[in-house]
Amino acid sequence: MSHDCGFDEVHIDAVGNVVGLYHGQNTHAKRLLTGSHYDTVRNGGKYDGRLGILVPMACVRSLHQAGKRLPFTLEVVAFAEEEGQRYHATFLGSGALVGQFDLAWLEQCDDRGVSMLKAMQDAGLPAIPTAIEGLKRDAQQYLGFVEVHIEQGPVLCEMDLPLGIVSSINGNARYVGEVIGMASHAGTTPMDRRRDASAAVAELLLYIEQRAASVADVVGTVGMLHVPSGSINVVPGRCQFSLDLRATTDADRDSLVVDVLAQLKHICDRRALQFTLERTVTASAAPSDANLQLRWEMAVQKLNLPLHRMPSGAGHDAMKLHEAMPQAMLFLRGGNGGISHNPLETITNDDAQLCVDAFMNFLELSS
Repeated sequence: MSHDCGFDEVHIDAVGNVVGLYHGQNTHAKRLLTGSHYDTVRNGGKYDGRLGILVPMACVRSLHQAGKRLPFTLEVVAFAEEEGQRYHATFLGSGALVGQFDLAWLEQCDDRGVSMLKAMQDAGLPAIPTAIEGLKRDAQQYLGFVEVHIEQGPVLCEMDLPLGIVSSINGNARYVGEVIGMASHAGTTPMDRRRDASAAVAELLLYIEQRAASVADVVGTVGMLHVPSGSINVVPGRCQFSLDLRATTDADRDSLVVDVLAQLKHICDRRALQFTLERTVTASAAPSDANLQLRWEMAVQKLNLPLHRMPSGAGHDAMKLHEAMPQAMLFLRGGNGGISHNPLETITNDDAQLCVDAFMNFLELSS
């Protein structure tokens, strides 16, 4: 990173973030923070997150080769974890920068029984509370946070637009739960005597699909379903599931949550079932900062490209940094219909170059 691109300082911090500094003309001036995550979901795409690391790296390389310094220091962070795949915690890397790394997470264990504390120690990280807490940035020393990211959806692809201006990031709520019924023989248990846990979750899934579709920019997903010790000839006595509920405003998200939880209780009461539910993530909606968004728009216009403003249905590190400082994002379209979280995720070289050019324009407009 430092040798190839020309960063003045590079280090790995206490939670595994890789941090690069390209000093400005005045080392005492405020910094502009940028970056994205280098982790991915299981069997995911290779541009999700990493694009937002490589684009500013390419810009630093160009600035270094030209011997040019900005009036501010550019701080690029490759965040160690955003997706929340191994442990029930998300935004570990970016959360640490805003003082929101929950030290209780260190005691969580993955599906192999390895605690986060042990995993961090095995990776050579200190895993010491004071070191993690010391990563919190002083927001007064920053101009804000900007992030470029693949869209992860079909909108830009269908509109034949390479770049999109993010107006806001959806708020979301995530849960893991279990419905508990009674396992019984699939051949001898009459249909009206069954306490089928999986049927209840299936009913809830269909309700979420209909309820979310009834309001613009609201989405709901049951992404995980599991029948422990399930068998082809046994009525499921337990069904574990997840909920992912999102909306462009906190009010719409909260309304969806209230309705879904009420429906879950209603379904279980009617079917004589019990349930457990744990909220694992709550993230507020993050509207883009007006000034930074305008700068992105000007950066895209300099490329003679049409402007398209759009909300982000996916969560991003920017929504975590939003809690401490102004933020705004730029989207790059994906190919293959915009598919993401899938190995079919792709971009073109031409679009990637436009993204780099837009980022360089943004830096020059910020000077």
